[in-house]
Amino acid sequence: MKRRPTPELLDTDSGTAKEVAGALRDLRSFNQRLGGVATTRDLIQTVARKTGRMEFSLLEVAAGTGFVPMQASRQLCREGLKLDVTLLDRAPSHLPQNGTAKKIAADVLSVPFSDFAFDLVSCSLFLHHLSPEEVVEFARESLRVSRIAVLVNDLVRHPIHLALAYAGVPIYRSRITRNDAPASVKQAYTVEEMTEFFRRAGAAKVEAHTHFLFRMGVVAWKTAPGTSDTSS
Repeated sequence: MKRRPTPELLDTDSGTAKEVAGALRDLRSFNQRLGGVATTRDLIQTVARKTGRMEFSLLEVAAGTGFVPMQASRQLCREGLKLDVTLLDRAPSHLPQNGTAKKIAADVLSVPFSDFAFDLVSCSLFLHHLSPEEVVEFARESLRVSRIAVLVNDLVRHPIHLALAYAGVPIYRSRITRNDAPASVKQAYTVEEMTEFFRRAGAAKVEAHTHFLFRMGVVAWKTAPGTSDTSS
């Protein structure tokens, strides 16, 4: 299945406030029930296991409401693993108006933080919105800001996945989701493509796996796991 860049309404701030709110609720439902939170949680557990650490600072880019990292944080806290989460999104209106996480509105391709500012940089359901060249640019910028690794939680492009996205149209809350769900699958990447993007960006090692219902999870290490830079 060839990648087909397809405009998504939520990217262009199209729709009424009610439609946008419905689309964000749809996204939260997808992430809660269809493996989104679980994938991010598994990625952080992988880093914790390989570094021997139980506490991380994490920058979530294109965070939206921050549902995925905050839910993962709550679940991991029960295991004694602590996250200090900062949420970044281009649109202040997408960020939560309450909660304990720090919030900042900024361009994800030009992150306003210094080198090595966070242990982890993470994103969920974002990179399929970018062109291949922009993904590599994002990867370089995220690796710059991270101390340990960049975590990617995204869709896998596959014809069966596209069929499932269309099958769900009748139950989506928002007109925006009815457009954006199939569009997201059409322009998603494969695991092999995503791995190559991060290699080109200079990651020391890239670990990528498929997860439940056509999700991919990627750990792009800034330095090889097990070195002093990842365990300090």
